[in-house]
Amino acid sequence: MTTAFDGPPLGIDTRSAVLDQYTVDETGRAGQRPCGVAYPANVDEVAAMVRWARATRTPLISRGAGTSLEGHLLAQGNELIIDLSQANSILDISPTDFTATVQPGVTRTQLNAATAESGLQFTVDPGADASLGGMAATNASGTTTVRYGGMRANVLALQVVQADGTVVRLGRAVRKSSSGYDLKDLIIGSAGTLGIITELTVRLHPIPEWLRSLRVSFPTVTAAVDAALEMLGAALPVSRLELVDAPGMIALNTFRGADYAETPALFIDIESSSEPAATAEEQEIQRIVRAHDAIDIAAARTHTERHALWADRHNLFFALKSRHPGSRFLVTDTAVPYSQLAAAVDTATRLGDELGLAISVAGHVGDGNVHTIIPFSDLNYAVVQQFSDRLVRHALAVGGTATGEHGIGLTKKKYLREEHGAAVDLMIAIKRTLDPLGLFNPGKVLDP
Repeated sequence: MTTAFDGPPLGIDTRSAVLDQYTVDETGRAGQRPCGVAYPANVDEVAAMVRWARATRTPLISRGAGTSLEGHLLAQGNELIIDLSQANSILDISPTDFTATVQPGVTRTQLNAATAESGLQFTVDPGADASLGGMAATNASGTTTVRYGGMRANVLALQVVQADGTVVRLGRAVRKSSSGYDLKDLIIGSAGTLGIITELTVRLHPIPEWLRSLRVSFPTVTAAVDAALEMLGAALPVSRLELVDAPGMIALNTFRGADYAETPALFIDIESSSEPAATAEEQEIQRIVRAHDAIDIAAARTHTERHALWADRHNLFFALKSRHPGSRFLVTDTAVPYSQLAAAVDTATRLGDELGLAISVAGHVGDGNVHTIIPFSDLNYAVVQQFSDRLVRHALAVGGTATGEHGIGLTKKKYLREEHGAAVDLMIAIKRTLDPLGLFNPGKVLDP
């Protein structure tokens, strides 16, 4: 590479048909065309591209699988997309250390296919087949967070390209450390605004031998939430604890040709050390849900039965899309204290009725994370935005957060000051220190 910076170190694709693919996100939110797209395959190419961008004052947006839901990846002007999908090599799997080291474009299903033969799994499951670099950038979590935690709990070390093009390693591939400031966790969840992740070392967990799954229908959301909280209080080995409301179950019945009770339901996984333990724990869960007026209990004990049960939960979004053909969808994401969980779902339902919206609520009830799925068109988009705003402000008012796992992106930075107060000034100072020219994903967490 020359020092004159008279051209980028990699070819940049500027074809209109390619750039148009980067102007919308998963929810149909629109952005501008980026000025181009580059496809680095390794850390050296990323670092060279960052040095060129710094010399030419070209802002950069790093991107993985593109499954973000909050506008993190949308260009607002002259940004260059750094598409890391080709940096997708699994560099090392160490069964004895329970770790894997990967490039950022590796997806979670790709990694799990490679680790399964060792009896290990990467547990963070946001639903979509997201890239691990993108998952770290947004501190993704998902259905298994109740037992295994999100990305911060499962990333041990990072390699990061800084704003001047230098490469640093943050963290160590060990279970614990008290050495220095925790810069690794500062990068995780920063949405590519503080550096570009080029390598991750992640935790692996044994694949449990004994698994049981249940789908339990309840008369009300409050009954379902109360049952879920009692399970958690009893320290049962729940690894997934998901809520789907009545409209969601109605959509699943239509989509799957099923005849489930069209009332709120919990989808539950339990992981056990032996078959007798699994049986005893399932019996205890059944006792708890019956005490909370369960209408119907469906138990899945074989792999085939479990796969079918969870296919319903994973197909919820597609069921709702099928029920509202031609619509786009906004998927909100807030998290509240456990004590406020039922009220948060009730608030979403009440607001949806008040504003005439056909919403469905589904959430990772085991960690207090509430998702509301709202179909919309251009005609009622302003009403949908009003709904989302009121839902976020309710979460903040009861001690929750504007986003449990999707991140801030373009759409939720207006809530930062309300949620964090003077700590936003510290965030601004960190951004200016690590990215003084403001070239990394500008405007996606803080205003430029």
